[in-house]
Amino acid sequence: MQTLIGKKAPAFSEEAVINGSEFAEGFSLEQFVGKKNVVFFFYPLDFTFVCPTELIAFQDQLAEFEQKDTVVVACSTDSKFSHWAWLNTERNKGGIKGVQYPIVADYSKMISINYGVLAGNYTMVNNELSFEGNPVALRGLFLIDKNGIIRHQVINDLPLGRSVDEALRMVDALNFHEENGEVCPANWNKGKEALSATAESVAAYLEHNKN
Repeated sequence: MQTLIGKKAPAFSEEAVINGSEFAEGFSLEQFVGKKNVVFFFYPLDFTFVCPTELIAFQDQLAEFEQKDTVVVACSTDSKFSHWAWLNTERNKGGIKGVQYPIVADYSKMISINYGVLAGNYTMVNNELSFEGNPVALRGLFLIDKNGIIRHQVINDLPLGRSVDEALRMVDALNFHEENGEVCPANWNKGKEALSATAESVAAYLEHNKN
């Protein structure tokens, strides 16, 4: 697949479940352009094992994303009815009750295809998809800025859960760069020293931080 970094986030208008229990028609990320950053992440399936740990972890830190002017939106290839059922199942029974951010139903799999995260091999003939393998979404995550441009992406294989702290760190880095114009070096965290985009600044940083 080709990277989506620096490109407009692929548009879609699809069904979703919002606020943990409400069906929404024509849900789109376009509503956040000019207003919020978006962390848009894909997961394979409802009612699985690694997936609830991720969705609940994002919910647990949702207030931190909101404080950073960022919304969280999830997506999988399940139907809106499957999402609704999972959202209304108690956590001690394998559910994710209490998750409040939107979950998009990519039942056609076209969103996953356009973001380059659909697992397995597939071809399209006469607008019909033919699959080899398991056609679910890989664990893709995309940080989309307020102009609707993708600034960060990471895609994990199905068994490998993601770090919510790393997603927050990348939001901090994007916000810092947008506000200050400086660039963020390796392992940068909010409050740490950043760099001007010059050779002198890099040399000074490396000298100051050498072991």
